[in-house]
Amino acid sequence: MSDKNNWIDLRSDTVTQPSEAMLAAMAQAEVGDDVYGDDPAVNRLQEYAADLFGFEAGMFAPSGTQTNLIALMTHCGRGDEYLVGQEAHTYKYEGGGAAVLGSIQPQPIANQPDGSILLSDIEAYIKPDDIHFARTRLLALENTIGGRVLPRDYVAAATRLAHDKGLGTHLDGARICNAAVEQAISLRAVVAGFDTVSVCLSKGLGAPVGSVLLGPKAFIEQGKRWRKMLGGGMRQAGVIAAAGQFALEHNVQRLAEDHDNAAALARGLSEIEALKVGSPQTNIFWMDVPASACDPLRQALARERVRATVGPRMRLVTHLDVSSADVARTIDVFKAFFAGWQA
Repeated sequence: MSDKNNWIDLRSDTVTQPSEAMLAAMAQAEVGDDVYGDDPAVNRLQEYAADLFGFEAGMFAPSGTQTNLIALMTHCGRGDEYLVGQEAHTYKYEGGGAAVLGSIQPQPIANQPDGSILLSDIEAYIKPDDIHFARTRLLALENTIGGRVLPRDYVAAATRLAHDKGLGTHLDGARICNAAVEQAISLRAVVAGFDTVSVCLSKGLGAPVGSVLLGPKAFIEQGKRWRKMLGGGMRQAGVIAAAGQFALEHNVQRLAEDHDNAAALARGLSEIEALKVGSPQTNIFWMDVPASACDPLRQALARERVRATVGPRMRLVTHLDVSSADVARTIDVFKAFFAGWQA
């Protein structure tokens, strides 16, 4: 079950609880002062993650929002611009931090149904070298995006185009491990072509907090200054870094279970005539719910101890605290509700 009160929580994969083994690793962590750079557990995590994904260096921070912002502020200066999808987390869901705190102009571009941005659009939105325009400096992509996995050939072409045009490349890889598992490739292969990547440890990987920013050593050293300025410098952070270390060592390949559970949940819900259910690639899928059913459905789910963000366009997310039995029970709850619901 998804928490100690036996709720099934399908709102997000951010809701996971640390396992007993992860808690033990946290309790045993050797710690220091990370602002001074002498927390052994933090240093170990940074080095391990960098090697795992094939980068020179890494930096641990409290959140993926912060690691993304640090990356944008290190890649871009005041008055610079980054190209980004309109559905991307860095543009849509991070409070406008790049513009507000970094004085960086986002250039949003329409995402295609598979989550990609057309190569022709990327090229068309690069500004000329002219004093009238913001200076285009960076292409920022996200993988997975809304649960969709970017095709490998697309990523290679997009990052090659960006580099050919003199742009840097950043990946919001909050769920990049899901993409690697779905594509059955290594973590190094799935981030190939990107100069920097942000990896979230507190989603499907199951750590309680934290993300790592990976990139060249000089870039990471510069980023540490922004992390300090943004309030991300932590002291005995090894307690939470140990959770992230455990997550990377033990919880990557098990993401396949979440993908299987999402597929099973989608199949079961697709048997309900009133719902239009998408086909998940990973652990996230969307479905359309009749507007008039939303309020009573929300109440019915709460009575059955199922947490979900109910709306006409509804997202469901599986994770390590959602079992196959939870999936079966959730399907039963939905079917029972719609058996008695009248439009």
